[in-house]
Parts: sequence; C-alpha cells; structure tokens
Amino acid sequence: MIVLTPFASLPMYDWPEIRQHTDRFWRGLAMHAGFEGLLDRTTALAEVWRKPNMVFSQTCGYPFTHEFNGLLNYVATPHYEADGCAGADYCSFIFARKEAPLEHFRGQTAVINNEDSMSGMLALKAIFAPLANDENFFGKTIRSGGHLLSLRAVREGKADVCATDAVCVALAKKYRPQDLEGLVEVARSPLVPGLPYVTRGRDVEKWRIALQKTFADPDLAATREALLLKSVSDIGAGAYKKILDLEAGLPPLHL
Repeated sequence: MIVLTPFASLPMYDWPEIRQHTDRFWRGLAMHAGFEGLLDRTTALAEVWRKPNMVFSQTCGYPFTHEFNGLLNYVATPHYEADGCAGADYCSFIFARKEAPLEHFRGQTAVINNEDSMSGMLALKAIFAPLANDENFFGKTIRSGGHLLSLRAVREGKADVCATDAVCVALAKKYRPQDLEGLVEVARSPLVPGLPYVTRGRDVEKWRIALQKTFADPDLAATREALLLKSVSDIGAGAYKKILDLEAGLPPLHL
C-alpha cells in the first residue's frame, strides 16, 4: 500500500520578494494547525489541487467553481488590505498604455494570464463582452502564463490591454513598482469573492480554526502586513456562485 505524504502549497502570490513572509505565515499556520511540513514549491500549479494528499492551499475562484468543483473543500477567504478589495471580495484592474475609452481597444490585442483565471480572463470578459456585437472584439488574444507577465506584455507593446487582480496590483506597487510604469488603469471589473483557502481533506474545521488563530497571532502581525493580509472569514463555498452567475450573464466573447 502506497502512503502519500500530506503536503501544503500557497502558490497564488508566492513572489520572490515576499517568499520569506509566505514561509513565516505558513510556519505560523502549520503550528496552529498542529501540522508538520514545509510548503511544496515543486509540484506544478495545474497538479497541486488534483493531488488527494494536498492538505492546504489557495486557489483562484474560477478553477474552484469549474474544473475543481466538488474536489476542493472550501475552508475560508482572506481579506486583503488593497485598493480594489472590499472585505472578502476583490476586483481586477484593466490596464493599458494610455487612457482611452474601452471602444478604443476593439480590434487590438488582449493578453490573459490563463484560460481558467477569474482575475485575468473572466474579468476581462466582464468589461469587454457587453461592447462586442458578435463573439469577437479583440483582433487577437495571447496567453502570458502569469499576471506579471501580462503587465509586461502590455508594457512592451506585445499586447494592448490586460486584467490584473487588485492584490497583484497592490503587491506590485509595494514591491515591484517598475512593473506598473507606463501603464494606466482604464476600468475595473465587478467585485467577486477573493481567492479561497482550500483542502482536499476532511479536516476543514481544523484549518479554519488555525487560520483564525494565525490572523490573530500578534507574532505574525508584521508578516500579515507584508503579505497585505487583513483578516479572514468563512463566507461559504456558495458565495462563489457569483462567479458562475457573472459568467452566465455575459454575452459571448472569444478570448
């Protein structure tokens, strides 16, 4: 019988500039949960949430409501101290190289981070689909593989517009302001529930309690501040139906 070793992963905002803070946050959370183990940074992102021995992670709301619906168990949702966030909700910023009405981007090139991203794909659709008079609006759409890479694509003229989530924008302003140079905000997407903490296991309540202790731990105050983490709440998995409703209410748009 093969015994799989339990592991955890916090891949969503694990930038080199804040990795030490992510590690401290995880050590505090693991201590409060009574779990021994380091964060896994070797498993490919597409595989992390498929593994049955994944005990704790953070995912995007779109895969949570689509590909991994019924596989990932909801634990809680963090609140971020960032412009564009309100409680457990967040939005995306639409960036271009110059201020212009949204109609200006018809026929131009959009860049998305991934096809299964709420903040980089569906947020872009939410802004531009109502303007499309058929399934096409952009002349071309390219895929970058990450929010920071999408910002770079627009900055370097490889694309004309992208959507980047509010937490990434706030982190970039704090740690990588050069990534936003030459970019202007032209719109914001609707608010939806933020990136949830999840598990493949059944010990949801254990992790929920551990999160509450971690967010109240005075020894982790500086760590939470560095990660822009404000608080955490249980809004329930059903709150993420808002993403499905948003998608269902949009006119068709190819991205």
